[in-house]
Amino acid sequence: MHSRTVFFVSDGTGITAETFGNAILAQFEMKPRHVRLPFIDTVDKAHQAVRQINHTGEVEGKKPIVFTTLVNMEVLKVIQDGCKGMLLDMFGTFVHPLEEELGIRSHHRVGRFSDVSRSKEYTDRIEAINFSLAHDDGQSNRDLAGADVILVGVSRSGKTPTSLYLAMQYGMKAANYPLIPEDFDRRQLPPALEPHRKKIFGLTIQPERLSEIRNERRPDSKYASLVNCRHEIAEAEAMMRRSGIRWLSTTTKSIEEIATTILQEIRPERLVY
Repeated sequence: MHSRTVFFVSDGTGITAETFGNAILAQFEMKPRHVRLPFIDTVDKAHQAVRQINHTGEVEGKKPIVFTTLVNMEVLKVIQDGCKGMLLDMFGTFVHPLEEELGIRSHHRVGRFSDVSRSKEYTDRIEAINFSLAHDDGQSNRDLAGADVILVGVSRSGKTPTSLYLAMQYGMKAANYPLIPEDFDRRQLPPALEPHRKKIFGLTIQPERLSEIRNERRPDSKYASLVNCRHEIAEAEAMMRRSGIRWLSTTTKSIEEIATTILQEIRPERLVY
């Protein structure tokens, strides 16, 4: 059972409110129920949100926690005046004091994705996602010179989700290549990667965890056997050491931690936030 309901209220997508709220809630040993209320961009929608929040509090007997990133002051006032939950207004807490300190009024725009048609950063992000999809799992050798990073590792070590996260979050063009038995027999990196060695970053994983993951996909196969996983991991790590490739284990790390480590090591000149 959840111990408390948390609402994320925004006049945009709510991604900022949810990201910030979850970062704070992670400091507490609790499993709240999440309710997303995006696109609350009119007074009428704000009143509906208030009714939902207050009804939840009455049913559960506990004040809901409400994170908001509302820009429209008229809409925000409805929430502030009517909401019986614990209201945490991010813009009121952080943006307004910064306006006073800097002597500059903020844009007060709705969401990070507003007016995307004019945003070069957004266009770059889409291009990076397309690049990462086209270069997933060694599908293409074309334009590897345009990659910001090339991830290598055995199958199911976390290359694809990491590549897509880097593209979506940072606009990085991330290719990824699986290391396969043929590479281990040659004791060399795939030939297509050799000219781009400085951009390569390796991912590894504990054999026991790899076997679990592979068994979900191909149960009771040689591919998923612990013996085979141990062999592949040992060969991949030996190859990365011989080639002077930086690498880390994904076994206990989140995608965010993996991506942050890669950014620190690769240090691309161009980053999109």
